[in-house]
Amino acid sequence: MSYTSEIEAVAGLTKEHGSAWDAINPEYVARMRLQNRFRTGLDIARYTAGIMRKDMAAYDADPSKYTQSLGCWHGFIAQQKMISIKKHFQNTERRYLYLSGWMVAALRSEFGPLPDQSMHEKTSVPDLIEELYTFLRQADARELGGMFKQLDEAIESGDQVREAQLKASIDNHQTHVVPIIADIDAGFGNAEATYLLAKKMIEAGACALQIENQVSDEKQCGHQDGKVTVPHEDFLGKIRACRYAFLELGVDEGIVVTRTDSLGAGLTKQIAVSHEPGDLGDQYNSFLDVEEIAPEDLKNGDVVINQGGKMMRPKRLASNLFQFRAGTGEARCVLDSVTSLQNGADLIWIETEKPHIGQIGGMMSEVRKVIPDAKLVYNNSPSFNWTLNFRQQIYDAWLDEGRDVSAYDRAKLMSVDYDDSELSREADEKIRTFQADSSRNAGIFHHLITLPTYHTAALSTDNLSKEYFGDQGMLGYVAGVQRKEIRQNIACVKHQNMAGSDIGDDHKEYFSGDAALKASGKDNTMGQFAAE
Repeated sequence: MSYTSEIEAVAGLTKEHGSAWDAINPEYVARMRLQNRFRTGLDIARYTAGIMRKDMAAYDADPSKYTQSLGCWHGFIAQQKMISIKKHFQNTERRYLYLSGWMVAALRSEFGPLPDQSMHEKTSVPDLIEELYTFLRQADARELGGMFKQLDEAIESGDQVREAQLKASIDNHQTHVVPIIADIDAGFGNAEATYLLAKKMIEAGACALQIENQVSDEKQCGHQDGKVTVPHEDFLGKIRACRYAFLELGVDEGIVVTRTDSLGAGLTKQIAVSHEPGDLGDQYNSFLDVEEIAPEDLKNGDVVINQGGKMMRPKRLASNLFQFRAGTGEARCVLDSVTSLQNGADLIWIETEKPHIGQIGGMMSEVRKVIPDAKLVYNNSPSFNWTLNFRQQIYDAWLDEGRDVSAYDRAKLMSVDYDDSELSREADEKIRTFQADSSRNAGIFHHLITLPTYHTAALSTDNLSKEYFGDQGMLGYVAGVQRKEIRQNIACVKHQNMAGSDIGDDHKEYFSGDAALKASGKDNTMGQFAAE
């Protein structure tokens, strides 16, 4: 409905209730409704799932139309990110949110900072999703509230052209609410536990759930050692649990993202069930590190399996885990990805140890031989040393081309001494174009950075602390923060407005009329930040 038709609808409603509702202003109600477009998290999930589906189709037609996100650990961070995106790019198209389980563990657990091992409260994940969307909805309310004030000024001054422009802007307002890809880790338990948590996450607004194929009670960060995977059938049960949760809640276009950690996982907790040669369980077991034995070689407690008519003993560690053969990681990633897509996943995620388009593209090429439209979500991880990785990639490429690299020490390419070198400039250009290049050549639909705002918070706090507590004193804050906020037109420089003070004043006027005690009078210091 348009702004005008919303007013008319409410006017009809108040008329039905007679004089008892005379004090209710239909225009105020219309404004409040437009400022609260999404009534529930499920409204958000359905809306954003539709956006992702359209973006996936657009990427299939044109791989330059990839999508991006940054991980956000607080609603305010997500809000400022989307306000900034709208300011700089005028729209939010193909720009999402990412919720990182790592950051929930490190920053949002009641236990305090925790490693990324699924030890944090599972409810902290849906709680953060709800918080993120609460702040994004408030950004909508704030922006529309500013438009309503401008509309009142235009009407009061008799500027009909400006009035019409503002009404059109209100009717076509683009929400700050965008899709979120939310990390459900390994499901925090069995398939039933996964289903229950998935429901909570969807009800909070998540349209896309990312789940990984690690053992839930042995879960490790994707960029740490000691990862243990589960047989495919176990993982498929959790994929189905997520799908059932979406369908039960009426989010029919919900997205399931399946992540394989097999590239860095050399262990499995159990041997897969196999009924006949070549079935899924047999394929999983074929990667085990085994040795052929004779019956007389059996030892007490040995586990043996039949592979191709031979009696094979898998290598079992003291931890009771079984070991995969070295060098099988990429093949296992391909099988994991194909199997997930054939069993209900919409997008895949291959966790790698380095950002290398050749490696990623090689695996995606194998996947696409079976699933031609397979699309990848890729972690542009802060766990990678991007500078060193890409400088070494350029060094190796130059070496292969026969170029002279004697001026460089490959092991020390991170050194500031190389920052202005030709090699480093070429590496930086490869980093700059990595997302576009890999989306074109390696099937990456969505690029995310898991922990960027964790690092930016630390960096900016370090810089401020150094200046403020040093000889710069208050100038450390003024020159390093406030002056930049003003000149870059950062919304939260008017922090009272950002926290909802003006929205509250509007409501006071709606509820109490001339008797309202407003905060935005002449003595409000936020007036010092009026736009010049």
